[in-house]
Amino acid sequence: MSTVSIGERPALSPAEVVRVARDREEALISETARQAVARGRVLLERTLDDGRAHYGINTGFGSLSNRRIERGDLATLQRNLIRSHAAGVGEPLPEEVVRGMMLVLAASLSRGRSGVRIELIEQIIRLLNQGITPVVPESGSVGASGDLAPLAHVALVLMGEGEAFVAGGRMPGAEALRGAGIGPIELGPKEGLALINGTHLMCARMALVCEDLGRVTASALHAAAMSIDGVRASHGYLDRRVYEARNQPGAALVAGRLRALLAGGDIVASHAEGDPRVQDPYSFRCAPLVLGAAIDAIGSCEARLLDELGAVSDNPLVFDAGGETDIVSAGCFHGMPVALPLDMLAIPIAHIAGIAERRVYHMLSVFDPHSELRAFLSPKPGLQSGLMIVQYAAAAMCNELIGLANPASVANLSTCAGMEDYNSFGPRSAAKAARGVELCRSVVAIELLCAAEAMESHRPHRSGVMVEASIGMIRDVVPALSQDRSPTPDIQAIERLIEDGRFTGAG
Repeated sequence: MSTVSIGERPALSPAEVVRVARDREEALISETARQAVARGRVLLERTLDDGRAHYGINTGFGSLSNRRIERGDLATLQRNLIRSHAAGVGEPLPEEVVRGMMLVLAASLSRGRSGVRIELIEQIIRLLNQGITPVVPESGSVGASGDLAPLAHVALVLMGEGEAFVAGGRMPGAEALRGAGIGPIELGPKEGLALINGTHLMCARMALVCEDLGRVTASALHAAAMSIDGVRASHGYLDRRVYEARNQPGAALVAGRLRALLAGGDIVASHAEGDPRVQDPYSFRCAPLVLGAAIDAIGSCEARLLDELGAVSDNPLVFDAGGETDIVSAGCFHGMPVALPLDMLAIPIAHIAGIAERRVYHMLSVFDPHSELRAFLSPKPGLQSGLMIVQYAAAAMCNELIGLANPASVANLSTCAGMEDYNSFGPRSAAKAARGVELCRSVVAIELLCAAEAMESHRPHRSGVMVEASIGMIRDVVPALSQDRSPTPDIQAIERLIEDGRFTGAG
């Protein structure tokens, strides 16, 4: 099994987060990171007896930062911070999200600006590599002074407290550590604060969302191409000259991919003569513009993810000022640089699903007789309802996506007695984006189900080589409709194809 090396490059990649979080690859700390951490710890330890107040090192936290803490109580200060801040509520986050959060946390600490010991990062990596996943309740972070509550639940297990999942079972954190031969860690000065100050939950979840969204987007292009031939629509609006004139890169990209997917088919030629239609509905004719705009928007959000995967999102930070230590209090923990892109992702996700649902409606309603389809793609319309209700399901999911597109980050609520008076609520933005990808995947699966069935009406004519390959994959798991049956298992089977990244050619 390959490993992910922390600190070998300036930033983690989204793929590395996925490999550790979802595929359970092992992580290791590079020598570069070890040296950076060692330097940072030396700088921090110089401040412990300098007689000055340093936030979170020898003071209280938040609005209690004006309280000085005695030297002998610094370890207790950090331990109490973790216990008091582990205030999450609700169902546990998925294990892959927690594992991703732990990896992003370890990478941030490894950059040497937090002043922690290498032993603390090693403890995080031990848990990851031994398959110990802290139980982290989903709700509780406002995404500003770090993802405080979720990260505190992780830190509890590092200390031998809290709860953890191991091999599918849930147990006390102390028991999980004992079973793996790992001792609990005693936190040193600033280490509790460094563990929980950061955007690691929302950042890790965004990496997973973007991985899944990439597969859904590629599948949506296959679905759009299949639907174009499924309703015997024109290919004329895919002319590359149109998109050179429009000067929008995403639109040109999508049109090119649709041309590639449809290349080699004969359906469009089969109705070239005698077809009275001049223009197709927007959901077909404008698909490159809509999907291209969505892809461009997703790309801009992914660029911010790449930035954050190379970030230190702690406070305060430790710097070397010509051999002296500078402890700088700022706001690196604030989640807005991640929350805004996550909120923005919900909009293109809604459009990818929304235009797919409109094409499904067009196929099933058969208000265009020149599509040569039966109503609701039913084998015997009237006696059998065919795929009538899958459009209802798609409409219901699109309605939910409309709600999810409302941003979480614009509604501020103040915390910590007014000291923390402008929060990002990025974890809610991340949860909305994750739910949006799930819904969009289902809507695209419904379009693929309907478009593949529509193609059966046009045999022996065939669509493009790549589209026919997609139909073949669908037919491996979903037979053509010969009589009414529950569409739910069929939709789920196609969803699994999307999740597995099967629709990747030209996508």
